[in-house]
Amino acid sequence: MTPDKPTTDTPTLSPEAQQDLLGRIHAWAAELGFQQVGVADVDLGEHREYLQKWLDAGYHGSMDYMARHGSKRSRPEGLVPGTCRVLSLRMDYHQNDTQPLAVLDNPQQAYISRYTLGRDYHKLIRKRLAQLARRIEQEAGGGHFRAFVDSAPVLERAIAERAGLGWIAKNTMLINDKAGSWFFLGEIYTDLPLPAGPPQTSKHCGTCTACLDVCPTNAFVGPYQLDARRCISYLTIEHDGPIDPALRPLMGNRVFGCDDCQLVCPWNKFARPTAESDFRPRHNLDAPDLVELFLWDEETYLARTEGSALRRIGHERWLRNLAVALGNAPGSPAIMAALDSRREHPSALVREHVEWALARHRGTQGD
Repeated sequence: MTPDKPTTDTPTLSPEAQQDLLGRIHAWAAELGFQQVGVADVDLGEHREYLQKWLDAGYHGSMDYMARHGSKRSRPEGLVPGTCRVLSLRMDYHQNDTQPLAVLDNPQQAYISRYTLGRDYHKLIRKRLAQLARRIEQEAGGGHFRAFVDSAPVLERAIAERAGLGWIAKNTMLINDKAGSWFFLGEIYTDLPLPAGPPQTSKHCGTCTACLDVCPTNAFVGPYQLDARRCISYLTIEHDGPIDPALRPLMGNRVFGCDDCQLVCPWNKFARPTAESDFRPRHNLDAPDLVELFLWDEETYLARTEGSALRRIGHERWLRNLAVALGNAPGSPAIMAALDSRREHPSALVREHVEWALARHRGTQGD
């Protein structure tokens, strides 16, 4: 990361020098593995109003930090005083060979969101952003910079839309007309008045509702409106308590995140496979066996998820999620034995979901 307290003043650059620097920034970003970079101003306008309405509706669920940081999230200059521009960068993570639909169709396997199959993107992208920020500072002769990767109150999709990287779609993801939506976003806040690019002012979802229709838990209240409380990504990653019993049967074998709304999006036919080796799947987690994952003890879980975003939910919630998937799978002696082995788990959260899964199987079997 660049220093939080820079020692250099912001340089004064002519319009020609700003444009020349921007051209070099594009080249440096490409060298660092980014597929696109754009510059946004700090006026997030309608996005600020949308955020407040979303919070007022309670769609953020237990993500209280969304409300606490609301003003900083929608006002970049409030988060980092002096900010007048935000560099928004895109890094693709799409893999051609993970066969997500085949895994979703196999209830014996666990589906893990494709963004988390490799190394934790936070560290990789943050490091690259810091390198880019240092290069800009050196070439510009100063300036203040802060890099973020899903690690601070930042409206990253709104900023990306303002920077011209794509449009916020009906599934609330950012879509790029040449790359789909299988990518990560990162930001660099700066007080360097770089030329802001034209924002994306049009949306190209048309009459398509594939993403809204496919959602397993009906989490979309309407186009561009997501109720996180019903979203599988929220339930399996952000939510730390019991999962609503009414939603559990709808979750299928999705144990960490959900990609359904991306898998059906027509724009993702343009997604290109990533060249980043760190994003390649590790430990065969692209098509793992449910029972095998559920039998991991905490030591094994920590070892197999080291350096991965999977680590963030901890072993307890890992077992909670897997218990739900096992409850949704066809009954078998192996599944019943695995669930039975966790009935006396120290965690009440795990025990409750295990009992739900066992009862579900016993009901199916007529016991």
